[in-house]
Amino acid sequence: MRRIKYLVMDVDGTLTDGKIYMGNNGEMCKAFNIKDGCGIHDLAIPAGMVPVIITGRTSKILENRCNELGITFLYQGVTDKVEKLFLLTDDMTEVAYIGDDINDLPCMSIIKEKGGLVGCPADASETVLNISDFVSRKNGGDGAVREFIEWLLYGGTSSK
Repeated sequence: MRRIKYLVMDVDGTLTDGKIYMGNNGEMCKAFNIKDGCGIHDLAIPAGMVPVIITGRTSKILENRCNELGITFLYQGVTDKVEKLFLLTDDMTEVAYIGDDINDLPCMSIIKEKGGLVGCPADASETVLNISDFVSRKNGGDGAVREFIEWLLYGGTSSK
């Protein structure tokens, strides 16, 4: 596989199951998969990949998770993900992106068109499934990011 410098990830539906858990008093919770975290912290970062999160929502929970994993490039509350993408690099051949829904398509399309790699969880939207180089066997929040990282690093059979 080619050298990937930036691992760009969406959150809701990719690093999480896409559900937002709300308590009686309005408190919100998200669930993250430990396998995804291990893949980011123990595989991607040591291999020289810089993990980047670009997400439309804003959450202190996500900030805490990023601090645990060593993710320093965290962009929350983003309406234009492409703008943030180009803050990283102009060379999309060094970018891999994993997302799950239509708000990820502008980034995914540019990355794919310019020679980067794009992936998605098994339960991604149909349009995202169709554009992806890699489709995980796992749903979002269930280890799909880990599987994508392993595919990027070692190759494998989980791709389309």
